[in-house]
Amino acid sequence: MRKSRFYSNGKLLLSGEYAVLDGALALAIPTKFGQSLEITENTSGQLIWKSYDADSSCWFRAVFLLPQLELLSTTNSDLAARLLTILDVARAHNPKFLVTQTGGTVATHTTFPRDWGLGTSSTLLNNIAQWASVDPYVLLEASFGGSGYDIACASHDTAILYQRKDGKSQIEEITFAPPFKERLFFVYLNQKQNSQAAIAAYNRKDFDKVKFTTEISRLTRQFVLANTLDTFEELISHHEDRIAAVLDQPPVKQRLFSDYFGAIKSLGAWGGDFILATGNKKTPDYFTARGFPIILSFEEMVL
Repeated sequence: MRKSRFYSNGKLLLSGEYAVLDGALALAIPTKFGQSLEITENTSGQLIWKSYDADSSCWFRAVFLLPQLELLSTTNSDLAARLLTILDVARAHNPKFLVTQTGGTVATHTTFPRDWGLGTSSTLLNNIAQWASVDPYVLLEASFGGSGYDIACASHDTAILYQRKDGKSQIEEITFAPPFKERLFFVYLNQKQNSQAAIAAYNRKDFDKVKFTTEISRLTRQFVLANTLDTFEELISHHEDRIAAVLDQPPVKQRLFSDYFGAIKSLGAWGGDFILATGNKKTPDYFTARGFPIILSFEEMVL
């Protein structure tokens, strides 16, 4: 039986959250964690889909009749409908996709817990796009939406500067390994965020978006150029204050860690998933004592 395998990187957005939706320049990094998709052909006449979490537990299953892609059974009808939409769009852009196959089993595996927010959806989309030989941004537009920076991280093995202009993604590969990287930590807040809901709430805000995106783009460039921890921490503070003013929400440090000695920055949708903290050898003890024991170093997280 023939097998095919695809893999995509997870993502973190270091600067430009929300603003990237309106064309601001953003700094994003692929992670050492990601998701694979493996297809094993068979003669069942069905597409049998199984999704596995990092602990190898099967969290989603669906069976589709081929070539109609008719749903026969599933453990989650909402997810199955979303998956079917993605597969239908892929086939619309590549009419040969999933038509000539007599059957197959698809197994997806994340190397990170799904609630970490490192890109379960974006890595899936990018893997399906590779499998179907279609543009992943087309699949994104037809399903989850968003700026597309996560799709860019899925297929790049280095940090990127990302910007959406005139409906197209502009990507510049860069090196982001600041001299103080050993003093950067990623802390999981154990509060999974709904990115689509966060985007919708942001889009309802009324403010000067041109001024906002210009300021965030400037801060992104300064993030990349920062060569001292003090400078980097000042930039984090400015970035957090600017986003807070637009969202009308307190920054995460003010809300949860006002006594922390370093700087703290939200990554992606505010209120959950990972934060970036500057610190030292005492940093893990601080967050662990406050009930946040999942702390990864720069080296452990960044590809």
